[in-house]
Amino acid sequence: MILPAPRPLSSTQAEALVTLVNSAYRGEASKKGWTTEADLLGGQRIDLARARELAVATAAGDQAVVLAWTRDPGRLEACVLLERKTGGLAYLGMLSVSPELQNAGWGRVMLEQAEGWVRREWGVDRVEMTVIGVREELIAWYERRGYRRTGERRPFPIGDARFGLPKVNQLEFIVLEKKL
Repeated sequence: MILPAPRPLSSTQAEALVTLVNSAYRGEASKKGWTTEADLLGGQRIDLARARELAVATAAGDQAVVLAWTRDPGRLEACVLLERKTGGLAYLGMLSVSPELQNAGWGRVMLEQAEGWVRREWGVDRVEMTVIGVREELIAWYERRGYRRTGERRPFPIGDARFGLPKVNQLEFIVLEKKL
């Protein structure tokens, strides 16, 4: 599969980022794809204020960047958040593909492009991510791509509506890591 080259998120794409990410993970639209969290969390995955912060960070390009994939100039179809950490580590999150395009190989190719980007641009040799622990199918997908469970668990920000409204108890994040 050949995808268009990712480009850094522009400040004019903040609203499109909110639409894409929320449609990939929450609400009825997300149920068209396999990455839905709609049965676990209600509300939003990202809000416009956070999307604007990420657009500003992307423009600065030093510590965080959102790579965006588009085929049509006005439509954001996929994205991934990358954050530079210390010690040769990058955080990868918010890997999102429009529900209509899921199951077509976009996620795999995007992941490879994002890993290549952090290696080239930031010189990092490890990538970490967090995945909601009960999302075993998603964790298995990342494990097939070389990510390994570190054994670390992090709390889910329950009570902070910016991250969603839990529908189930005991949500936590599992930390995965890959050596590049």
